[in-house]
Amino acid sequence: MAEANVAKAAAAAAAANEEVVVGEVAVAPMKELVKQSPPVPEPEKRPRKMALLSALAAEAAEERRAVALEENAMAASTFDAGVFSEESTFVADLGDHEKKALDELKQLVRAALAGHDFSPPLPAGKNQQEGPPVPTPPEYLRNPASEEEDEGKLVHNAVKADEDGAKTVEAIEETVVSVVALPTEKEVEKTAPEVLIWGVPLLADERSDTVLLKFLRARDFDAKEAMAMLKAAVLWREEFGVEALLEEDLGVPDLERVVFMHGADRAGHPVCYSVYGELQSKAMHSLVFADEEKKKRFLRWRIQHLEKGIRDLLNFTPGGISTMVQVADLKNAIRPAKEIRLAFALLQDNYPEFVAKQIFINVPWWYLAFHRMMSPFFTKRTRSKFVFAGPSKTSETLFKYIVPEQVPVQYGGLSRENDPDFTIADAATHLTIKPSVKQDVEILVSEKCIIVWELRILGWDVTYSAEFVPSLAGRYTVVVQKERKLSAMDDPILKDTFKVGEPGKIVLSVHNTSSKKKNLLCRYKIKSSN
Repeated sequence: MAEANVAKAAAAAAAANEEVVVGEVAVAPMKELVKQSPPVPEPEKRPRKMALLSALAAEAAEERRAVALEENAMAASTFDAGVFSEESTFVADLGDHEKKALDELKQLVRAALAGHDFSPPLPAGKNQQEGPPVPTPPEYLRNPASEEEDEGKLVHNAVKADEDGAKTVEAIEETVVSVVALPTEKEVEKTAPEVLIWGVPLLADERSDTVLLKFLRARDFDAKEAMAMLKAAVLWREEFGVEALLEEDLGVPDLERVVFMHGADRAGHPVCYSVYGELQSKAMHSLVFADEEKKKRFLRWRIQHLEKGIRDLLNFTPGGISTMVQVADLKNAIRPAKEIRLAFALLQDNYPEFVAKQIFINVPWWYLAFHRMMSPFFTKRTRSKFVFAGPSKTSETLFKYIVPEQVPVQYGGLSRENDPDFTIADAATHLTIKPSVKQDVEILVSEKCIIVWELRILGWDVTYSAEFVPSLAGRYTVVVQKERKLSAMDDPILKDTFKVGEPGKIVLSVHNTSSKKKNLLCRYKIKSSN
C-alpha cells in the first residue's frame, strides 16, 4: 500500500548510515570528513573581539537559514503529489495489451492450480531428505504405483536355441505407460483445489478478474511478475494463518485508537485512519512493544483488522468499490518501530492496489523535506496517490475528499460516537466566512416542531448568536442565544434546540471578527413536537 511504501523507503534511508544522498549530491558523515580533510594550518591570532563577532554573525546566518527553510516548507504544507484516476474494473474497458496480460495470467494461474503450486511446501524431511521439498506432480502425470498394478507392463521372453539344442531365455521387461490426454481447462478447474484470497476464488467469476487485475497493475501488467507476486501472497496467507485469524479474539480493543475504519470519502471508498502518535504513550507502547509476544500479537491484529475491513466493506464485483482511502495522522509521530515497518512491508507485498488515496495529515515541516528526498524511490503511480497537509490545513484538506459529517470530530469534522441527534448520514452545510464578515444561516419552519441544530467554526475567534423570527408581522423576535464569543476553550461542536410554536425562521449568526477566513459547518434536524 502507499503508506507501506513511505515507511519502507524510510527504513532504507535510515539503514544507509554511510552517506546521505540529496538529489545528486552525496554528503559524507562528519567523522569521514574529519578523517579525510587535510591538516588545517593554525590560523593567525586575531583579537578576541573580532573572533566573537564572527561567531555571532555565523550563528545568526544559520538561524536565518533554518527559519527560511521552515517557512518555505510550511508554505507548501498542503499539496497533492499528482492526479490519480482510479482504473476501471470492467474487463471490457481494458486495452488490448492489458486484456492479453490478464489472459496470460489466467493461464499461469490455471497451470499452477493443476500443479498444486499454491500449496505450501512440505517441511524438510518429509521427502526422506533434507533440502527443498520435491513438488508433487499432477495425478495424470504420475507413474504407476507398482509393477503389479501396471497394466501396461509387457514381458517378452525371447527364446533362443543354441547349437546343442539347448534353449536360453532372456527375460526382457519393458514397461509401457499408456498415453493419457491432458485435461481440458474445465476439467482442471473441477479437479484442482480451490484457492481463495479475500474470500474470492482465483478462477471463478468476474470477481476473480478484479483480484487478478490488482496484481497485474502492481506489476505494470507483466503477467509473469504478477504471477510470482500472487503465488507469494497466497503462500504467505497459508503460512500466516489468515483464514483462522479472522475468527481469533486477540483481546486488544485499545488498539482501535491506533487504527480504525470510519465513514467513506465522497466517492464511496471506506476510510481507514492510522494515528501513529497514539503509539508514543507509555500505556500503548507497553501494550504493543513490551515483549516479543506482544509484538507478534500487534502484527496479527493489524492483519486481522485489514482483512475484516476488506471483506466487510469492499466489493470485488466489476464496478464495485474495491479500494479504500488511507489517512495517516503524523502528529507527535516519530520514526516507526521495527514492527510497524514489518507490518507496512507485509501490506505492500500481499495487499496490492487497495489504496485509492493516501492522505498524510498533521505533517511536520521536516517530513515534507524528507518526502521530497525520498520521492524518487516511488513510482509515478504511487506518488500520484499521495496528499500531504500541515497541521493548519488538515481539516480543509480532508474536506476535499471526505464530507465534514463523515470526518471524525478530532480532525475538524462533525462525526462523533454516541450522538443522539445526528449520524454521518445527516448532511451538513459547509461555508467559508471571509474576514470581518457576518454570516447568517436561516432555518425555515412552517409548523409546530422542535428544531435541533449544531454548528462548528474551525479557527474560533468569532461571535455567535441565534434568534427566532416569526413570519407574522407584529410578532416579537425571540432571542435563543445572546451574542457571545467562541474560543478554543469551548466545546468543538455547539449544539442547541428550540421549540417552535408558529411559522417563522431560526437565524444563526456568526461574525468573523478576525483577519483570517473561517470554515463554518452547520446542520439541523426537525423533530415532531409530539
